[in-house]
Amino acid sequence: MSLLLAIIVLALVFDFINGFHDAANSIATIVTTKVLTPFQAVLWAGAFNFLAFFVAKYVIGEFGIANTVSKVVVETFATMPVILSGVIAAIIWNLATWWFGIPSSSSHTLIGGFAGAAICASGFESIHAGVIIKIASFIIFAPLIGMACSIVITLIVLWSFRNTHLRKAEGIMKKLQLLSSGLFSLGHGLNDSQKVMGIIATAMIAAGEIGSVDDMPNWVPLSCFTAIGLGTMMGGWRIVKTMGGKISKISVLEGVSAETAGALTLFLTEFLKIPVSTTHTLTGAIMGVGAVKRISAVRWGVTISLLWAWILTIPVSALLAAIIYMLLSPII
Repeated sequence: MSLLLAIIVLALVFDFINGFHDAANSIATIVTTKVLTPFQAVLWAGAFNFLAFFVAKYVIGEFGIANTVSKVVVETFATMPVILSGVIAAIIWNLATWWFGIPSSSSHTLIGGFAGAAICASGFESIHAGVIIKIASFIIFAPLIGMACSIVITLIVLWSFRNTHLRKAEGIMKKLQLLSSGLFSLGHGLNDSQKVMGIIATAMIAAGEIGSVDDMPNWVPLSCFTAIGLGTMMGGWRIVKTMGGKISKISVLEGVSAETAGALTLFLTEFLKIPVSTTHTLTGAIMGVGAVKRISAVRWGVTISLLWAWILTIPVSALLAAIIYMLLSPII
């Protein structure tokens, strides 16, 4: 029971860190375009992160992404030491990338850590390779979908406002960006909170507390959505600089397009029950709005560096979790 409690506490700590690590995704564009101050923006984003609980619980009616995450490791191999090692590795990697201002994926950090510890403990037969491959494929698909959506949305918005005075158009766009930012934060909460729910549910199954993800008591999702909302309110200012300005300088119009495209991508992956990276999604969307202006508006060198960080996240997290498992398994 004490080990289960430790996993739950650390998982919620990871969820909180995930919130301030990924806060930049929700607020970078709205802060960069000066629609809201940083303080106002994190409160706005955190509120929508928490609102996502009620959408998942009472509108969608299920936590599909949590169920997917719980299936990364075969149930018989998902032991408490494996889960604990994966969560610790994910926390370490998230803090490291936050410190260096690298917008990496909290999703893939958690997946990589969980799988890496299981492989170290029981070999490759302990993981559902198909589930991991499907999740990993969205390292490519999520930014591409976000980019495609943002290009289409930007072109539609430009055409719609082609005869509107610039000052009037900007006033309308600033109001719309409040909505687009809120929708993106809603998608962020829906997607990222459920990953931690999946880990906690797996630990409770391993401890014999519940029989399946569907048996989770209400305090689990409620605490996960609360933790990520509070974490978002703490902000992630180091990553805001990268997401808001280094990839492509953006206007209010482009901010609306990028956030709306990112939100649509996250809602799609919620429907598909695939945990994706909000970082990858928004990066692709920002690249899309930049490319509409001109291809050179996107700083491709920064983007390529980010891509390497994304690709390395799962294997590095897996290796780190394996090392942690080897250190912890003799004593727990």
